[in-house]
Amino acid sequence: MIDRKLYISTVALLFISLISVYSLSIFPTIYFGAPKYAFLKRQLIAVVLGIVLMTIVSKFNVNRVFTPFGFLLFVGSFFAIVLMLFLPETYVKAVLGAKRWIKIGSFSVAPTEYFKYGFVFFLSWSLARKAKNHLNENSITKEFFAVIPYFMLLIVAIGIIAIGQKDMGQVVVISGVLMALLWLSGRSKRFFLTILVSFAALFVVLIKIAPHRLHRFKGWWAGIQESIPFLPESMKIHDTAVPLHITNSLNAIKNGGILGQGLGEGQYKLGFLSEVHTDFVLAGLSEEIGYLGLLAIVGLIFYIIFRMFEIASKLNRPMHKYFVYGVAVTIFLSFIINAYGISGLIPIKGIAVPLLSYGGSQIIATCIGIGMVLMLSKKVKK
Repeated sequence: MIDRKLYISTVALLFISLISVYSLSIFPTIYFGAPKYAFLKRQLIAVVLGIVLMTIVSKFNVNRVFTPFGFLLFVGSFFAIVLMLFLPETYVKAVLGAKRWIKIGSFSVAPTEYFKYGFVFFLSWSLARKAKNHLNENSITKEFFAVIPYFMLLIVAIGIIAIGQKDMGQVVVISGVLMALLWLSGRSKRFFLTILVSFAALFVVLIKIAPHRLHRFKGWWAGIQESIPFLPESMKIHDTAVPLHITNSLNAIKNGGILGQGLGEGQYKLGFLSEVHTDFVLAGLSEEIGYLGLLAIVGLIFYIIFRMFEIASKLNRPMHKYFVYGVAVTIFLSFIINAYGISGLIPIKGIAVPLLSYGGSQIIATCIGIGMVLMLSKKVKK
């Protein structure tokens, strides 16, 4: 028997996404000259397909299907993100210079959304095959040699996603998942300290080599520098204004208050919030349903993550345990990056809220990932 609480919570959040898309997509519908219910219809198709796939995957036999299905997801999605680099523009949809979608008829597919969960599977499978061998007693050099293949794969993925697709948000997510699973597999504190310093240096380089990221970072720093006590004048930025979409996001959240303006009554969604039905969905919803309504949605997201941690803690096989933890961390990091970004706490990354934001690929990919978790939940003894 699958974990019904996780299944029902996921379906509930998907239905909330339909309500949010219906309410928040008014301006994009007018701006793009689309039919009245165009965004809602597309989201409905994604939600129905996601629930169907999640249900089907959850019913598969764990011992026979989990590993081959995981490899299919990993290899297929990795091939797709590489293929995007070579496809002509007629097959690749570019938005603001970022090539993240493959066009299939009237629909677009974002392979990176599927790669996140394929990457989780590959890490889980590979790490489970390597015994710990008292890693904490080994030298840090031996630890690095043991994980070189994972970082080589990560570097390739970063090259494709961060440089080819200009998507730093997804890079942060898959990097965070790698670190979390390495921690679970028994790496030492010295190893993590060295890796964190290396990652920090890498992100600085990635920001500096891309003008749009540097501009975004300066705008974020301009917004928080006055709130940092004793900050030297030499570290302050005066030639860059605070991004207007962050200001509008904070104003929308403030305007919602405790109870909100009412569903469908938000004002900032009418052209003031960029991508209000995707990247700024939490800000748009906050204005309409208030702090209490938003707290309920956030609580539901964290309950889904909590259920996964509960399942993972009761699984016996390391590969299964790592995979469930990895899916939970993927959803958690995606949510945190989005929530912190619209609040101005970190630079905005343009990453969707899993299961809530508009977007067929993230809905379907997340449902497949959760379907695999539900498949494994049948291994938990009741």
